[in-house]
Amino acid sequence: MTFYINARQRDSYTSLGSSLEKCIQQHERYWSELVFICIGTDRITGDSLGPYVGYRLSGCPMLHRHIYGTLTHPIHALNLEQAMDEITSHHPHGLYVAIDASLGTKKHLGFVTVSNGALHPGAGVQKDLPPVGHIAITGIVGASGWMDHLALQTTRLSTVVNMADMITKGILYTLFLLGYDLPSEDFCGPLPEPALSQNLCRAVAAFTDEEIL
Repeated sequence: MTFYINARQRDSYTSLGSSLEKCIQQHERYWSELVFICIGTDRITGDSLGPYVGYRLSGCPMLHRHIYGTLTHPIHALNLEQAMDEITSHHPHGLYVAIDASLGTKKHLGFVTVSNGALHPGAGVQKDLPPVGHIAITGIVGASGWMDHLALQTTRLSTVVNMADMITKGILYTLFLLGYDLPSEDFCGPLPEPALSQNLCRAVAAFTDEEIL
């Protein structure tokens, strides 16, 4: 199953969170922990979506040891296999959620997809890399065509930041739906969303209001 979520719509993170929760529930409970693998490089604007999501998620203490791929320590084509060896060694019973930027059709620009099955990094730019994860989240940051590398290089930073923040909030919402006890001490300022617990509101607000470096 594949879900398409328009990242520009209000409260789109709740749709993403619900979609991710449905994908997780499709997996038998052989796994003992969720692990998020954020793929991409900060050297190319469009390809920095994954590392930026990793950077945002790493600010949540309960997820800190389950996030791989950040702006400081990105996972990309050159170190992907080594990173996956490390991840599978440390989390042999983890359910892996892979996050990456992608290219797509013009009508899906600005959409985020959530699907069961492995993510195939580099497929949009004709790179042959091993598949990653049990569940894939992709943000469509540009239109595919004959100059795919240029599409990634000329993606607006605001597009990446806004989409990454939505994905981050969506993942927090998924954790809420799964019954995780989100910390409250490290976050502040609840959002006006009555359907969410106070802790989740604080967590989401922190990712919304935190100063972007």
